[in-house]
Amino acid sequence: MRLTVAENRFPLFQPQGLDDVKDPCPVWDGVRWHIFGSGGTVTSETWLVYHATAPALEGPWQQEPLILLPVSGSGVAAPGVVHEGGVFHMYIQTEFMLSGGRCEHLVSNDGFTWVALPSAFAALEGTDEHGIYDPHPAVIGGQKYIVYSAMPAFDRVPQPEVFLARSLSNTWFGPWHRMGRILGHEDIPHHNAKDHADYEWGLEGPQLVELPDGRVMLNATCFLPEGQRGTRQRVFFAIADRVEGPYRSLGPVLMPDGVGENGHSTVMVDGADLTLFYQSRVESTGQRWRYGIARARFEAEATDLSQAA
Repeated sequence: MRLTVAENRFPLFQPQGLDDVKDPCPVWDGVRWHIFGSGGTVTSETWLVYHATAPALEGPWQQEPLILLPVSGSGVAAPGVVHEGGVFHMYIQTEFMLSGGRCEHLVSNDGFTWVALPSAFAALEGTDEHGIYDPHPAVIGGQKYIVYSAMPAFDRVPQPEVFLARSLSNTWFGPWHRMGRILGHEDIPHHNAKDHADYEWGLEGPQLVELPDGRVMLNATCFLPEGQRGTRQRVFFAIADRVEGPYRSLGPVLMPDGVGENGHSTVMVDGADLTLFYQSRVESTGQRWRYGIARARFEAEATDLSQAA
């Protein structure tokens, strides 16, 4: 599988009154597009839920009021949202860079006003899921899942990996069966190893998409083993025959325009066409996070997408 990038627009727009926008999740409600993400600043890691609307993915985007959700936590951010049956379902973390946390479930009829339901699931103390964050809903083979990042207890820096939960009712209301880790550091040759002398971070921002041929694509964020900090973060894709894996990495898929990095993104697949809605920071944005959109097309079979951009 080879991916040819035909268009890349960055930054897509400038947010109003915010240092940074991150973790974009675009959702079509049948009438218009919504972006849900994190709006705030990396300087103090202070965030609310960013919201914007547009008639098309390319825009023009209208920034809506930031959303203060009726859930508690020190890191409520990075929403994963799906729209089904006229209802928005949001899954969102409550903590970041900390142990503990919950995957909260909220619903909305319009994308503006949200009601909190019982938590989907919580961190499991003393396990590889001692801390959880970055949940994203997915439908694979007609089954509903949540893919997320989780990490064991840590002393110096978290080392998250990718985990999966399946809805036992096959509805967005769960209950959710924890299926364990589906992707780890050792599975990604272009990712900094756990014992790297200058280890930066783990695997995060995961999303699952079913491809037209029935295979499963994992879209996530890795950190390269070399380079200065602030330049290592990359969007990458991995492919598996089953949702549980094993996954084979296709490599980083998009290079930053200049000195910088890209990361947490949402990918949409329509036949052979792919749209990647991503976050990036580069010199031209003052190293502040902004959103971009890249359009690409799957072509002949290959084993590495690292030159796609």
